[in-house]
Amino acid sequence: MAPSRLARPVAVRVARHFVYAIIQFLLMTLADLAGIVPSATAQSLGNSDPTYQALRNLTLGQESVSVNNVDLKRDAATFHLRSGTVCFVAPAAGKVTGAVFTGEGTLVLSVPPTERSMLKLLTKEDEFSETFSQMALRFTDSTYDDLKKAGTAASGNCDAGPLKESQRTTRHDLKNNLEARILQDVLNSEPGGLFMAFIRGRRYNDKELLAIDPNIGGEQVQFITYSESKSGIWASFPLSDARSRDQAGTRVSIDHQQLDTKIESNAELTGRATTTFVSRFNGTRVVPFDLFPTLRVQSVTADGASLPFIQEDKNEDADFAVILPKALAAGQLYTLTTTYGGKDAVKNEGNGNYYPVSRMNWFPNNSGVEFGEFSSYDMTFHIPKGMKMVATGELVSESNDGGHNITVWKSEAPQTVAGFNFGKFKLQEAKLANPQYLVQSFANQDPPSWVQSLKQAASGDDLPTDGLHTGAAVALGTMNTTLLNKKALAEGELAIQLYTEYFGPPLFKHLQITQQSACNFGQAWPGLVWIPICYYFDTTVRHQLGLDLADRGYWTVVTPHEVAHQWWGHTVGFSSYRDQWMSEGFSDMSASLYLTVADKNPQRYVDFWNDERSLLIDRNAQGFRAIDAGPVTMGYRLSNSRTGSTSRGGSSIPKVHTYCTCYA
Repeated sequence: MAPSRLARPVAVRVARHFVYAIIQFLLMTLADLAGIVPSATAQSLGNSDPTYQALRNLTLGQESVSVNNVDLKRDAATFHLRSGTVCFVAPAAGKVTGAVFTGEGTLVLSVPPTERSMLKLLTKEDEFSETFSQMALRFTDSTYDDLKKAGTAASGNCDAGPLKESQRTTRHDLKNNLEARILQDVLNSEPGGLFMAFIRGRRYNDKELLAIDPNIGGEQVQFITYSESKSGIWASFPLSDARSRDQAGTRVSIDHQQLDTKIESNAELTGRATTTFVSRFNGTRVVPFDLFPTLRVQSVTADGASLPFIQEDKNEDADFAVILPKALAAGQLYTLTTTYGGKDAVKNEGNGNYYPVSRMNWFPNNSGVEFGEFSSYDMTFHIPKGMKMVATGELVSESNDGGHNITVWKSEAPQTVAGFNFGKFKLQEAKLANPQYLVQSFANQDPPSWVQSLKQAASGDDLPTDGLHTGAAVALGTMNTTLLNKKALAEGELAIQLYTEYFGPPLFKHLQITQQSACNFGQAWPGLVWIPICYYFDTTVRHQLGLDLADRGYWTVVTPHEVAHQWWGHTVGFSSYRDQWMSEGFSDMSASLYLTVADKNPQRYVDFWNDERSLLIDRNAQGFRAIDAGPVTMGYRLSNSRTGSTSRGGSSIPKVHTYCTCYA
């Protein structure tokens, strides 16, 4: 599954996430990790579409109406426009897609019962009612016609400030290319249904956004705040109308990916992805993809012709989308090829250690899809000579072209996601007879560069002799991670055998357990597991680093927990963060079963579940308990500005369609 110990925790892991976030921060502070500056790449047809440019440079037009006591209802939201002026934006391709309201208005939210407790926790009130004097609207639904019909023609100019502020918000704060999303509906032959209101609230927050987007799966209605002091998702739920829900969802489903990826010794990645997808609805013309923002697209082609595409600056709203020559019908297959490249998607950690920063979008992936979509993959990797590649799928061949090792991989069965890890690995392996299964464990022959910095800091060599520091040495030994490679292999063997007995065989016939240079989380993709480097340190070293404090048995179960995701998450997937808790819950349950076999002391099993219970009822620094924050089906949303955590920039609320892909 995706990262197990990172941001956006589910309820049962709130306390533990803070512990490991602090640990990782300290380790990274001690390490002298150099940043990588990505290189610019020419874009032949990037951002060249004239309709997209018209939307990107949108300004207010000449049309405006006066409104008095007008109610604009959008799903669970009702905007009471008591008095004021609505000025519309200039049309793009003949369609008006925005407006600015100035006057006196109120927003009332009537959320479903499942959302009421969280909304009350954040507002401290039984009813959500926000007042405002300014609001920017972006839409592709009937809002333009509805407001024109309800208002009377007005004269004079409006303040363009709210429109410009909404553009800055999406491009710089939320990093969501709203113009690319609007283009989907403008170029679509079918009516659009997007509605977004950027509200300058007076009661709760001065930066609020109500977003309704039928082009996403799961939950199409969201209310978020994005100010510096209070950001997060306050409410999120599906469209209330059953017919609308039936027509909602991502525009395409990916059927097959053929990926050819080259990674140089400096970690620069270049790729060529041939993607075959099927249109799920009539009229699909603009197809969004999820691609790591520093990977810059060079070209997109189909049937020998170049296609226009969208990709803005890597530090802004870098969403990647392709504009097709003509609209697709529902069920129609289409294949296109994307060439791209850049740095930062993979990091060179030194001494033959490479860290795949991008786990899901190192290639153009389906945007807004969780682990409920299964696709087939054919992958070819070119990596520096002397390095060993491990990846999802079955290894088909290995070769060498002189400067690079080349490996070819093919998915054993349709996969929820594809990924890789590589480095100067030492291999341990075992072949199981029942079930027939190949288990391999890979540890790096030498530790990453930051380990040497850590050892120097621990020895006191870099501390000043000012009387405040003793300079006392802390013995960390060699910190050789290959010594525990056999232990990881043995745990993987036992876990595979045990879980097969309980749950039946998974979709895959092999498992590769790999060391990663991050210390604070584990992760699992189909047939591929990343284990934190600190697991491979012996108990003495972890004690010296303070990593045995409040770990609650983490190092004992991290490998069997991640192995369990071969069943829970990748054999049985899920379509939204609402069901994520089941994947984590069953993996924790599986890890507890592992303890009953691996550890003959039954008290360890009891301690495990006592610790799980404590994580639910312990209070954090803000005085909240996980069980008080809300139901576990709310997932990462239980961590917010009031309960004790908030994320800014590109992690918590970068896109209204982005769900959590982080696991506890």
